[in-house]
Amino acid sequence: MPKMMISVRALVFLGLCHAGWRSLASGPELRDPPKRIAVIGAGIGGTATAYFLRQEFGAAVKIDVFEPGTVGGRLATQNIGGHEYETGGAVIHPLNLHMKHFLDRLGLSQRTDVPGKMAIFDGKEIIFEESDWFIVNFLRLLWRYGFNFLRMQMWVESVLDKFMRIYQYQQFGYSFTSVEKLLHAMGGDSFLTLSNQTLEEAMLGEGFSQSFLNEVVAPITRVNYGQSVRISGFAGAVALAGADSGLWAVDGGNKKVCSGLLYHSKVDLIQARVTAVSVKQRQSKAGTTASLYEVNYVGDSGSAHSLYDIVFVATPLHQGKSDVAFSGFSPPIPSQYPGRYLQTVTTLVHGRLNVSYLGTSEKPSAFSVSEVLTTDAKGSVINSLSSIDPVHVPPGYSRPPASVDKVWKVFSPQPLSQQQLRAMFLSWDSTSEVKWQAYPSYSAPSRAAPPFILHDRLYYLSPVEWAASAMEMSAISARNLALLAHHRWHYQPGRMDQEDLHTRLRGEL
Repeated sequence: MPKMMISVRALVFLGLCHAGWRSLASGPELRDPPKRIAVIGAGIGGTATAYFLRQEFGAAVKIDVFEPGTVGGRLATQNIGGHEYETGGAVIHPLNLHMKHFLDRLGLSQRTDVPGKMAIFDGKEIIFEESDWFIVNFLRLLWRYGFNFLRMQMWVESVLDKFMRIYQYQQFGYSFTSVEKLLHAMGGDSFLTLSNQTLEEAMLGEGFSQSFLNEVVAPITRVNYGQSVRISGFAGAVALAGADSGLWAVDGGNKKVCSGLLYHSKVDLIQARVTAVSVKQRQSKAGTTASLYEVNYVGDSGSAHSLYDIVFVATPLHQGKSDVAFSGFSPPIPSQYPGRYLQTVTTLVHGRLNVSYLGTSEKPSAFSVSEVLTTDAKGSVINSLSSIDPVHVPPGYSRPPASVDKVWKVFSPQPLSQQQLRAMFLSWDSTSEVKWQAYPSYSAPSRAAPPFILHDRLYYLSPVEWAASAMEMSAISARNLALLAHHRWHYQPGRMDQEDLHTRLRGEL
């Protein structure tokens, strides 16, 4: 990693923290802020949106966040034996600056890291198993794949270097009106090209071997997105970044970030399901006509509605994900956009692993692999199998060996049958199954992302997921839309879609 890039990243992060994330486009010439803002959804995207809106519009605006279920969305935990375990989004990249900032502002801390080892399973046997020694791992990878692994790390690093530009833009208060313009600002034509070819095509074009793609890259895309190397190249690069070293999680569970953001933002959480959003015309005392948005919702007390100046939809508008209706808009706004979210089933098993299922003759007491990734083999039942630790790691904790009962997390495209569980585990005390519409089904060329702007002051957060799905991607989208809403409310077009900012800032940073 170039020393110059390290200093840029450090300065950007420090600048973000000390600037209080406020747009530079603030001043006495701005018109009065909105009175009421609604955010629909309290996952990481919705709660981050509320946080950034408070930063942009100040303390006077009333912000309501609607959520019918548990705050956190796809960040969730499950109690097993008196301890909580992650069932949703589990890891955060060390260069995810928004998530690092949230941790700092909310007084949260990183979870104690418990070292582990990884193996790759082809459906019959383990074809690669990490050693405790770095040099041994390096020599094994070199012998089997040449310099492909080192080149992959360099390729992902080059993508991340461009990705980091978004923090410079947002530090200086710039926003983008579409996913395509946001991607182009970060990576130019190269990011758009990545989005319109498969990861396999992109990496073969860079000279990577097919065996390396099948045996190393595919297991990573399967554990992160439940899909093969034929996903879009940009989503694939994000998946590969999720295999970097230094990944971390929040002590007590990643969902604590969501509840912390709501509390810190001083918003009103309305435990209700939004059924419809409509546009209404209202006459002001001055005789002018203004449009407001009516949000209809159903909670424990029955049906109700409220009027808002600005509305943010922070839940995916796709089949199986949302049933919000939009009425009175011209042109009409669909309640569901094309494309589907892919099902991933998380099964937590408190039991004893059958190590022979993995084709190894190693004794269970000596089997210390904590994460098993799988190749895209025909008839493969699971995407991954991992030994997981509680969201709060107590002092003196060490991960038990496979010879004793512990908690395993299995990712699979379909629910596991009793027969499949019996093949994988010698015995178990309990199982817990969660079905997620976890991430979009990625293909190349990428499906055109839905718009960020659904109507004049009606915004949609989830289009960024059609580029890549991750906690940080949702936080980036939240920051972008808070800035976009601010600039459009105050008629500041010069703060939108400025694509050469990183070159102008290079000397300043």
